[in-house]
Amino acid sequence: MKPEPENRIDPKAITAWRINGGFSSLTYWIIPIVYGSMAWEGDWPFWPFYPLSALVIINTLLQFTLVPLILWRRWRYAINENEIDLKRGLFIVRRTLIPVKRVQHVDTSQGPVYRKLELAAVSIFTAGSTHEIPALSEETADEVRSLISKFAREAQEDV
Repeated sequence: MKPEPENRIDPKAITAWRINGGFSSLTYWIIPIVYGSMAWEGDWPFWPFYPLSALVIINTLLQFTLVPLILWRRWRYAINENEIDLKRGLFIVRRTLIPVKRVQHVDTSQGPVYRKLELAAVSIFTAGSTHEIPALSEETADEVRSLISKFAREAQEDV
């Protein structure tokens, strides 16, 4: 069995995922609010409001506490002249090996949260799919992008 990839993503990823999780859980708050107002104004039973609210509260707490921490602990990557090794997952841990000779191009990106935290994501494009290494420091993201690009060029020259 292949050894686990040794590189971790930036610890600021936890903060970024907490912020993004908070925004995404805001959409779930619409459900109990709308149901509660409909039950208050109409003839709907009020009791479903309580379990709906409890589920949304549990989801919000998980998005702020456990989920970002578990994701960060599981995320690892390794890059060498032959392949890019990615390991990630929350409940199901996925391991992806991307042959460097299949890489078409590499890109870095930043959304508003990543920009504020000085993070960037590296996207690796192949003919069949796109893979991403999230939440690297800006400097590390530039280094990773350059390294993958260099290995991909060398692999294309060898063919």
